[in-house]
Amino acid sequence: PHWWLESLGLISWRLICLGSPGGHLSCWTIAVEFFTLKFCMTDLLYTEKDLVTSLKDYIRAEESKLERVKWWADKLDSLSAVATQDPEGFLGHPVNAFKLMKRLNTEWADLESLVLSDTTDGFISNLTIQRQHFPTEEDQTGAAKALLRLQDTYKLDANTISTGNLPGKSQMTVEDCYELGKIAYSDVDYYHTELWMAQALKQLDEGEESTIDKVTVLDYLSYAIYQQGEMERALEYTKRLLELDPEHQRAKGNVKYFEFQLEKQRKAEEEESKKQPERPKRETPEKRKKKTKKSFSLVPEKKKYEMLCRGEGIKLTPARQSRLFCRYYDNNRNPMYVLAPVKLQDEWDRPHIVRYLDIISDVEIEKIKQLAKPRLRRATVHDPQTGKLTTAQYRVSKSAWLTAYEDPMIEKINQRIEDLTGLEMDTAEELQVANYGVGGQYEPHFDFGRKDEPDAFKELGTGNRIATWLFYMSDVTAGGATVFPDVGAAVWPQKGSAVFWYNLFASGEGDYSTRHAACPVLVGNKWVSNKWIHERGQEWRRPCGLNETE
Repeated sequence: PHWWLESLGLISWRLICLGSPGGHLSCWTIAVEFFTLKFCMTDLLYTEKDLVTSLKDYIRAEESKLERVKWWADKLDSLSAVATQDPEGFLGHPVNAFKLMKRLNTEWADLESLVLSDTTDGFISNLTIQRQHFPTEEDQTGAAKALLRLQDTYKLDANTISTGNLPGKSQMTVEDCYELGKIAYSDVDYYHTELWMAQALKQLDEGEESTIDKVTVLDYLSYAIYQQGEMERALEYTKRLLELDPEHQRAKGNVKYFEFQLEKQRKAEEEESKKQPERPKRETPEKRKKKTKKSFSLVPEKKKYEMLCRGEGIKLTPARQSRLFCRYYDNNRNPMYVLAPVKLQDEWDRPHIVRYLDIISDVEIEKIKQLAKPRLRRATVHDPQTGKLTTAQYRVSKSAWLTAYEDPMIEKINQRIEDLTGLEMDTAEELQVANYGVGGQYEPHFDFGRKDEPDAFKELGTGNRIATWLFYMSDVTAGGATVFPDVGAAVWPQKGSAVFWYNLFASGEGDYSTRHAACPVLVGNKWVSNKWIHERGQEWRRPCGLNETE
């Protein structure tokens, strides 16, 4: 996923005869607030619903007012029609003369008051109160960037997203596509600018009505394409712009610039072709094979992570698959589980990852969420330099910590983890609850402190994180897997289950194959809670081993 600089300025290309759309300095900052938290965004839906109700009340009041004014207008229209046929005869009647004086002196004043009456007070007052809870410009920008991040991770084309070809069928208008393109443009992200301006243009070409015109879209689109080095295509779109608006000054200048540069490029290529090129050495099949193998082994971690998030993970060989089992488990006849063992299944062999099924009830899940919601804050990570907790852009979620003394249910859950793992919970960290909203993720990381981070958990005084227990408290419609890029494992959310793995070998050395990540939530809502178990107190429960990798 893309992570952006906190502030970026756009250079005006008019200085070199090439204008950029906007033509002014634009700065954007990242704020990860509303869009990281699904339940908070749910509150916004109810806020909007309340405003719609208030708006409808205002419309009804305006309609009622207009009906009264219309009744007055119709009444006076018919009266005036009769009176003006014979004005002297009409006013010769004393009652008519009195009523005329009364209407002009009193009733027209009442009508004036009715017309001037303000029915907006209730709606405006409610809107003002609710506005303090509205998301900011930064929240909107953050939500847009989350959408772009999902697009990259799950290899989604703009048309798939815009036409609603995802679970939920939510479609995007030309204005939506244009706004996404503009946000990408403001971050000098011309790749996504092109994708979304092209989608906006496509929908305009198909006849969708919009307040955004083709000239504006083509202006951004041609410039974004130019910035990616495709001058011929940029020229093509700029010429199309001029067909629609022949007097567009910046487009005129850009056409001249593009044609000049293309001619210069053509001449340089002709000069180069006159020179006798050296014949490249033929690559042998053996060398090609080695090169391909080497390049595959050097796939960047980010690519592996995204592949696993899309379900393109490494498949276990039949031999390794045969070593994975599902079984009933009582942890060496633990009294709590002798009569009612739990369901356990192996998810991966190295590192050994297991999943406990139906290990937390819906009632417990709702209780945990209820306790966590009021205190959810931006999730933090351990700073390797300071050893303290801090926020990081590679972890986009909200989290809260629940202690055992807050509610008996938390103590009960902690005891359950101890009974099933055989590990001491007194030295473990508190239960952490996390909610992943739009595009919420946690990029590849280690749970344990490495040798170059000697102070990672110093303030806790309980040693390193020996193991991780992770509850899945919701199903996720699409995305949201826990993946291990180094080994190719992917574990998908399943409500009511929990996964467990050791971060350290029995020798105390870190198991680097446990480096893992939380994939972005594509569609749905992801709730998890985890327990990080530490070394202290495990001396007799998990004795040290001599082999560093066992």
